[in-house]
Amino acid sequence: MIKRVLIANRGEIARRIARTCRRLGVEYVAVHSDADHRSAHLEGAVERVRIGPAAAAESYLDVTALVDAALRTGCDAVHPGYGFLSEHPGFAAAVAAAGLVWVGPDAEMITAMGDKSTARALMAAAGVPVLPGSETATESAEAILADAERIGYPVMLKPVAGGGGKGMRVVRAAAELPDAVAEAVRLGRGSFGDGRLLVERYVERPRHLEVQVFGDRHGNVVHLFERECSLQRRHQKVVEEAPAANLPDAVRAELLEAAVRGARSLGYVNAGTFEFIVDPADRCYFLEVNTRLQVEHPVTEEITGVDLVEWQLRVADGQPLPLAQDEITATGHAVEVRVYAEDPAEGFRPAPGRAAAVRWPAGVRVEAAFDDTTTGHGTGAAGFDAGFDAGLDAFEPEFGGSAFTGGAEVPAFYDPMVAKLIAHAPDRPAALRRLADAVRGTALLGLTTNLGFLAELLRAPAVVAGRMDTHLVDALVATPAEGSTTPAERAEAAAACAAAMQLPPLDGAPASPWQGTVGPSDRRRLDPVAPFGRVELRHGRRTLGVGLTARRGASAEVQVEGRPFTVAATAVPGSPGLFRGTVDGLAWTGLRTAAGWELGIDGHRVALADRSVAGAGAAAADNAVKTPMPGTVVGLLCEVGDRVEEGAALVVVEAMKMENRILAPFTGVVTAITCAVRDLVATEQVLVELAPADDDA
Repeated sequence: MIKRVLIANRGEIARRIARTCRRLGVEYVAVHSDADHRSAHLEGAVERVRIGPAAAAESYLDVTALVDAALRTGCDAVHPGYGFLSEHPGFAAAVAAAGLVWVGPDAEMITAMGDKSTARALMAAAGVPVLPGSETATESAEAILADAERIGYPVMLKPVAGGGGKGMRVVRAAAELPDAVAEAVRLGRGSFGDGRLLVERYVERPRHLEVQVFGDRHGNVVHLFERECSLQRRHQKVVEEAPAANLPDAVRAELLEAAVRGARSLGYVNAGTFEFIVDPADRCYFLEVNTRLQVEHPVTEEITGVDLVEWQLRVADGQPLPLAQDEITATGHAVEVRVYAEDPAEGFRPAPGRAAAVRWPAGVRVEAAFDDTTTGHGTGAAGFDAGFDAGLDAFEPEFGGSAFTGGAEVPAFYDPMVAKLIAHAPDRPAALRRLADAVRGTALLGLTTNLGFLAELLRAPAVVAGRMDTHLVDALVATPAEGSTTPAERAEAAAACAAAMQLPPLDGAPASPWQGTVGPSDRRRLDPVAPFGRVELRHGRRTLGVGLTARRGASAEVQVEGRPFTVAATAVPGSPGLFRGTVDGLAWTGLRTAAGWELGIDGHRVALADRSVAGAGAAAADNAVKTPMPGTVVGLLCEVGDRVEEGAALVVVEAMKMENRILAPFTGVVTAITCAVRDLVATEQVLVELAPADDDA
């Protein structure tokens, strides 16, 4: 058996691989960039190796540094996880050339499946159904036009390299084609170093289904059933589940058989995922093969009881697959959501930062980049190993006594996913309910996340009914459900929570929020509307008046700007200043800070300042344009003395692989620029100073 593995990755997937290594008695070496030197994924490693600066190109994408780290620490294998270099044939080849075991399909397989044109041709030859499309990839607009006319519009232009939907273009008429081809070729060259395109028939409102396959060096190939990945935003998966919802048995059998036939024709070895689209008539078409472990692999593990990382290690070691096809069964239903540090209210802009307090939910599997800091419990698939034989229904914390040491950091240099929550239950409705409760019960105070968006998505009628396609999420974002609660309304409810409780000293012992007066005594006054007290809090630029109208033990009635709310709250033992409870039936968690309150309610983050704190220095801050996230300045779009209109882009900051435009909050004149291109900037750092324009003064 492999004795020592270099985990060539970071975050939650590095922790996931490490957990299986510990269970199998396999030592592991962890690597880190300068940004991750205190990251939780380093825990338990026999050695920790610095591989470079914060930028991924100089650390986690540095093939030489990673191979050298494996050799210097006596590793006999390298596990790439997913992302970064996991599907880079040069990395796989370099590992093999160094005499190390590569945990995954070999470089030749990665190369063949990484080229969409080659993969399509190989699958067509194996009898796997493919969409009508071009026979060869090309940059020629004339050849692409001829293929499109033959296939029939609408068509999809697909870069032959790359992934994640990047560069794909839908063309509905011949007149649109020249510009679309030029743009797609330009993007392919710039992003992937390859501008060649494939043309395929475009399927309106398809489902995205995939099949987990495994092969070994003894000729065995099996499937571990299918996953539904139709809930996507801009081609990026958000929710995954297994098995697929409302899929006819005949279609499922066809899908599974096609994936195994394709894998067998390739002589596929180790883990792989065959992806398909399914049209409204339930016709299946091959999409691509991912030659690695998938982000969504936990839902397959939940329904089958198989540890896919263990299988990867055993197959890489030359062992046969642990189970034959007829020994692999599926039980119940599993659903997974991806938790991202991003701001849905700002177009899902990445929102890196540091978590002030973390509380992961009970009763579900948690795969996270850092631990629960409010209870001391660790993350990972709690109960994962012991739970296989019991159906994985009950989870207990795997790690104990883990104190918060500042590791709950989401750097700006990498993908913004911080965790996955996975619920397993006997059927789909129960799994959805369990997961929705878990999302609402998660608190990541100090970070802006998509938890609130996920809570709403899991409640969407089409999702509950299993009527999904790859456009559903984007449609729901564009047209919110009628009567859905907005973040602003939740902010008022959260304000009620904070205002209705006693504010304990930051360094004092936690107390019941209903002891004593409400708020500082100098702001308490009795009146008929709020006989128990009134305070003022600030949310952004709004000042909210909050009154306590009634108290009943651990609950109270409060009014926010005249709107009534029912609040319940308790202090979290062992976590001074931390409270949790409900407001009008919605779960919330609140942390007392030096300036006011940090709250999470139904997945949404709300920062509230005491009125006395918020008022101090507010005017001076109004003229400062700050970055909402840490990152790297990649563009300055203004100069000192420029007059800029409200909403004009002033600075471009790159964070989490995305460019974010920092806008002018009002029409004014640039009086100072306090950053330069290539500067690393922190959250709330001042980038530009403005003075009101004469006509707006």
